[in-house]
Amino acid sequence: MKNIYLSTQTTLIIILTVGAFFIALGYLNLKKNSDNKSYIIGDQNESIFSLTTSLSASALGAWILFGPASAATWGGIGAVIGYAIGTAAPMLFLLNFGPKIRKEFPNGMSLTQLVKRRFGNRILKIILILILFYLTIFLIAEVTAIAFLLNLISNTPLWITSGLTLIMCLLYILRGGFKLSIITDKYQFIIVLSIILFSIFLILGNLEISSYDLIKKNSAQLISKNYVPNYTAGLTFFIAVAATNLFHQGNWQRVFAAKNNFVLKKSLIYSSIISFLIVLWMGYTGLISFSINPKIKPDLAFFELLLLDDNILIIVSILILALALTLSTIDTLINAISSLIIINGKKINKLLGGRDIIDKSNKLILLLCVIVFVFASRGYSILYLFLFADLLCCAAVVTIFYGFFNKKINTKLSLVSIFFGLSSGLLFFPSQNFQSSLLVGNIISVENFSPIILSNLLFISFIVAIIVPLIIITTYSLRNSLR
Repeated sequence: MKNIYLSTQTTLIIILTVGAFFIALGYLNLKKNSDNKSYIIGDQNESIFSLTTSLSASALGAWILFGPASAATWGGIGAVIGYAIGTAAPMLFLLNFGPKIRKEFPNGMSLTQLVKRRFGNRILKIILILILFYLTIFLIAEVTAIAFLLNLISNTPLWITSGLTLIMCLLYILRGGFKLSIITDKYQFIIVLSIILFSIFLILGNLEISSYDLIKKNSAQLISKNYVPNYTAGLTFFIAVAATNLFHQGNWQRVFAAKNNFVLKKSLIYSSIISFLIVLWMGYTGLISFSINPKIKPDLAFFELLLLDDNILIIVSILILALALTLSTIDTLINAISSLIIINGKKINKLLGGRDIIDKSNKLILLLCVIVFVFASRGYSILYLFLFADLLCCAAVVTIFYGFFNKKINTKLSLVSIFFGLSSGLLFFPSQNFQSSLLVGNIISVENFSPIILSNLLFISFIVAIIVPLIIITTYSLRNSLR
C-alpha cells in the first residue's frame, strides 16, 4: 500500500470536529437521571428505530475494519460467514430469551442480577470478573484500533489519538449515561451505514471483472468447499464472537430498555440482519483484496482497496467512519462497565455503595481509562488477550444460559462445569506463537499429535471449553433421572 498521509494537524482537526459534534449532541440532549436505574437503562421507552440503531452501532466497532477482512485472507469464505453469523447470533438468541427474562425479571438491569438470583453469589462473582475482563479487553482493542489506523494514514502518534478518543467519549457518556449512548448511537449508525454503502460502490466499481470471478480466478481455494480452514476458521469465529457477546452488558441494557417485547423482537431481528450484512461485506473485501495482491498485510486488506490513489475525500471518509465506529462502541463499553459497578459494586468492595455510587463509579472508570490509554498508546497487540477472554466466555456460556432453563443445575454443578470447561480449554489454548499449548508441546511432545490438531489448537480449545461443561451437565442430569 502506498504511503498516503494526511497531515497530523488536519487529522487532529477532523478528530476534534467529530468529537465536538457528539459532545454537543450529548449535552443538548442531556437530561438529569432521576435515579440509578434511569442512568443504567434510561426510561425503558426505546422505539424500534432507536433500539435497532443502538444495537447495531454498539455491536460494530472499529474491529470490523480489521478483523473480518484479515480473517478472510487465511480462513476463506468460511471465516467470513462465521464472523458474520457470530456477530448476529447473540441478537437472535435474545429474540426468544430476552422477552422471557423481561417477563420473569421486569425490574432487571443486567445479566449479573439474573445470575445472582439463579446461581447465588459465588457464581455471580465469577461471571462478574469474566464480564468486566472481557469488556475491558474490548475497550483496549477499540482504542488501539483507532490509534493504529490514524497512525497509518497520518502518522499521528498513538498516544494522541488514544487520549483524545477517550477524553471525547468520557465528556458526554459519564454525564448522561445510557440515554446519551442511545441518542449518539443513532447518528453514529447513520454515518457508519452511509460510508459502508459508499465503500461498496467504490470497491466494486473499481474492479475490471466481477468480484466473484476475480476471487475464483486468483484465490479459488478461499471459496473452495474442500478448503479445511473454511470450516475450522468459520466455526472458531462463530463460537468466539457469539459466546462473548452473550455476556456483553451493553446488549442486556438494551434488552431491558425496550418499550415492549414487540419493539425488542423487531429491533433484534433488524439489527442482526444489519450486523450480519456489514460484517459479511467487510470480510468479503478481504477475499477481494487478497485476490488482487496475495502479499498484502492481512490487517490492511480493506484499506488496500480504498486507498488506491491519493483521494482526500476517501481518506477523510475512512477517518470519520473509524471515529464513528469507535465512539459508538466505546461509549457503550464505558456505560456497560459503569452500570455493572453501580449494580454489583458491593460485591466488588463494600465501599462501592451508597447514594453517591455513580460518582464512585465514574472515578473508577477514569482510573480504568488511564490503564486503557497506557496499553493503547503503546500499540500492543491485544489479540491474544481478546482470545483468552473469548475462552473464558466459552467455558461459562453453556452452564449459565442452559442453567436458566434447567433448574437442576445448582451452584455446585455450575462451579464444577465452569472449572473443568476452562481447565480443559486451557490445555489446548495456543501459546502466543500458536504452534503449541500447555498440553501440546509442553506436557506431551508435539510429535504425538497429528498436523490437524497442531494447526487447529485455537478451534479445539474453544470446542473443548464448550463441550466439557455440556457433557458434565448432561451426565449429571441423566444420572439423576435414572434414580
